[in-house]
Amino acid sequence: MKQKALEKFLRYVKINTQSKDGSDSYPSTRVQFDLANLLVQELKELGLKDAAVDTYGYVTATLPSNTNKKGPKIGLIAHMDTSPEVPGENVKPQIIQSYKGGDIILNKEQNIIIKESENEDLKNCIGHTLVTTDGTTLLGADDKAGIAAIMTAVQTLVANPAIPHAEVKIAFTPDEEVGEGVKFFDLKKYGADCAYTIDGGFTGELNMETFSANAAVIEVEGRDIHPGTAKNIMVNSIRAVADIIAKLPRDMAPETTEGYEPYIHPLSVQGTVFKTTLKFILRDFKTEGLDVQKKILEKIIAEVQKMHPKAKIKLEITETYRNMRDELEKHPDVTTSLWKAAEKAGLKPEWKPIRGGTDGSRLTAIGLPTPNLFTGSCNHHSRTEWLSADALAKAVDVLINLVTVDK
Repeated sequence: MKQKALEKFLRYVKINTQSKDGSDSYPSTRVQFDLANLLVQELKELGLKDAAVDTYGYVTATLPSNTNKKGPKIGLIAHMDTSPEVPGENVKPQIIQSYKGGDIILNKEQNIIIKESENEDLKNCIGHTLVTTDGTTLLGADDKAGIAAIMTAVQTLVANPAIPHAEVKIAFTPDEEVGEGVKFFDLKKYGADCAYTIDGGFTGELNMETFSANAAVIEVEGRDIHPGTAKNIMVNSIRAVADIIAKLPRDMAPETTEGYEPYIHPLSVQGTVFKTTLKFILRDFKTEGLDVQKKILEKIIAEVQKMHPKAKIKLEITETYRNMRDELEKHPDVTTSLWKAAEKAGLKPEWKPIRGGTDGSRLTAIGLPTPNLFTGSCNHHSRTEWLSADALAKAVDVLINLVTVDK
């Protein structure tokens, strides 16, 4: 199981699937079809005759039930794209056999190190097979580890028809990393009664709550003129944006918060003297907390407007996704089944809040209850991303337990 899952994972991460924020197309990048087409081919080779990819990049397939016992149609979902925040092309995975502990040097010249002191889960990986980057790109375990887990589980069920299982509805989605993973997802066509995303976290971590999320954009318009004759005329939009950033609450940032603490995160800045755009992501486990964050930004804008009275400052906020806990609590059978499947795999499961989101956030909101389970990977969206192949194999065990029907 471990070797099969590892081989698939290594094959998938070498395919560039980075999504792109702000793209006019869907999916946001055509390269995502490279992996989508490969997955369709592999699913068909396993005998899943309806495997296909549509024009939006969604890969779907059905593994029919092999028992007459009635039960829910269970969806297994992972996303194909990787984060656009870190280089993701020409990934060169590095394998560490039987990890012995300590720091892992990825790139000595650039001082890129997986520090044991910053990676608490490493202490549980002594003897494990680890996969890391070479320090120049992300690894892509988010979420190609999830894809590898699903594909290995399906392969195992096909090869072992004596295991009685429910009907399994498979889906691999594009553009999750840019918040558009289920924008055109057809629930009716998909046909699952419940689903599970396999999207990050370490061994035994289960998730039924995420942040509620909004996106915010502040656009500042100034006035440009030759700097030699700029006195009392130029309005530098960059300076205004700098003042906005300087006033952000330092105790409400990703780098200063943990657990259930909310944050306001300035994500990118693009600009000139004439116009500068500042993009944020807003996160709080309490949806009403997003209104508080909006008021904080409005207050900062009002203060900066006084400092730059000739600048035009505009704030726009859009909804991204909502905490899925409220809806999942209405479907305790779905979360209970996940817990029992993890216990059956010999784990001590733990419900943990996701300081982020999954496709399950939106799927749950539109009617498909979709909690999340671990892949055995850590440090997503970074050059220090790593995966335990042993933990990935445990995720496969959980998936098989999830869809197995008691005789």
